[in-house]
Amino acid sequence: MLVETDDVLGLQAALESTPVAGVVELVPAARTLLVRFDPADTDVATLTRSLASVSTVDVVAEASRTVTVPVRYDGADLADVAAASGLSVPEVVARHNAATYVVSFCGFAPGFAYLAGLDPALHLPRRSTPRTRVPTGSVAIAGEYSAIYPRVSPGGWHLLGHADTPVWDVERTPPNLLTPGTRVRFEAA
Repeated sequence: MLVETDDVLGLQAALESTPVAGVVELVPAARTLLVRFDPADTDVATLTRSLASVSTVDVVAEASRTVTVPVRYDGADLADVAAASGLSVPEVVARHNAATYVVSFCGFAPGFAYLAGLDPALHLPRRSTPRTRVPTGSVAIAGEYSAIYPRVSPGGWHLLGHADTPVWDVERTPPNLLTPGTRVRFEAA
């Protein structure tokens, strides 16, 4: 069942703190929460009524951890981002560093975390022409999000710099360093 909400992480926290019968997995996205359920334990009508009664008002999410990521601000699009935003390169770097981001959801590729909290002055649409190859560790922005590319892949985000922090490692448990709810701080290396 897909639930649309303006408070995805709040709803997820509420459902994790007070589980609903039959729910087996919660998968957050930008504005929806996928609620996987076992039809042997509940039906759609019952689950819908249960979810409608969930409130995020008094939910205190578990204190999430903060990950600090050093960044070399040497990205191919840094000057273009500065020009498009009407800021200087040092101002772009300062604004990108000033925010505390929260992982809203993961997608696109394993380990690709969409980080909410980007300064509105840096909200830019995706590049008109995506790259066929974005290097691992590229720190980028697009729309209202920032991200770190977990591995080499195509991509259309604006590249601000590079981080050596591995955000996806299959030998780690969990393999994704940046899970939903994790706070992220960038600092200029």
